[in-house]
Amino acid sequence: MIRKLLFLLSVFFLIFLSQFFISSSYLNTSDNVHQQGFNNKYNVYSILKPNNLEFADEAIPDNSLDVWERLDKELLKNIYWQSNTLLYFKRANKYFPIIEEILAKNNIPDDFKYLALIESGFEYTVSPSGAAGFWQIMKGTAREYGLEVNYAIDERYHLRKSTEVACRYLQKAYDEFGSWTMAAASYNMGINGVRRKMQKQATNNYFNLYLNDETSRYVFRIIVIKEIMENPRKYGFVFRKNDLYTYPDFNQIRVDSTINNLYVFAKENNINYKILKKYNPWLRISSLPDKSRRIYYIDIPKDSENLIFDDLALDVLSK
Repeated sequence: MIRKLLFLLSVFFLIFLSQFFISSSYLNTSDNVHQQGFNNKYNVYSILKPNNLEFADEAIPDNSLDVWERLDKELLKNIYWQSNTLLYFKRANKYFPIIEEILAKNNIPDDFKYLALIESGFEYTVSPSGAAGFWQIMKGTAREYGLEVNYAIDERYHLRKSTEVACRYLQKAYDEFGSWTMAAASYNMGINGVRRKMQKQATNNYFNLYLNDETSRYVFRIIVIKEIMENPRKYGFVFRKNDLYTYPDFNQIRVDSTINNLYVFAKENNINYKILKKYNPWLRISSLPDKSRRIYYIDIPKDSENLIFDDLALDVLSK
């Protein structure tokens, strides 16, 4: 009995020692061969502070400890969320050319294309507050600026028309605040909201304002995405040109009357309903009612052969 007891005590002691040495080896990584091998393959680095950051030709005061801490947070979040940021690169190649042209036409700084990117990630999502489209526009704002929003048509999802509205809003904000940085902040908080904050806090500089969490991060997110996307290799993003997404060439069909069946309309134009909706997401139902005889333009991709695949035989589908 005593021998069995001594044996059990010795086993428990050995287990305790083994656990102690294992845990100690993790604390002393220089003695842990496995950990050394892992470190040779993958390291997580802190970020060196970029120099001379600016947004829309306005300098960012990154010599401020507070400003650098806020920038560093966004840099780390976007650099080490690699899959999300890599998708930004891929989708930006598809949509930036369209947005850049409209920004330039309206004399809005090119940097605002990054605002659209951080707003939606170039996905057609709806925010909890009901903002929609790449520019995340609210229904009331959309209608105020002339976009059609109803059960059948929602032009917040129309890339070119919604970009035009964003340009008008940003120009209005710039005319009031005299700063593109403040105009960007107002896109998130609203012109009235920013005006009230400025008046209460007696400052017209975004970097001096005490704001809610979302707006206090908002401009920093734009600045950081711009920095990463203009310097992909610097931050470890490696891709080939053919890895990026592209927007197809398309024809525009002028429509000035009701289309009762968009399934048939798609087939008549040598595409399917899925492709029609993909490139015309502002069409919200399977018809286009147009009693008032408004003029619409529907995008039809030219190279439909690479977008549509042969259907299975109908007898197979019915089984």
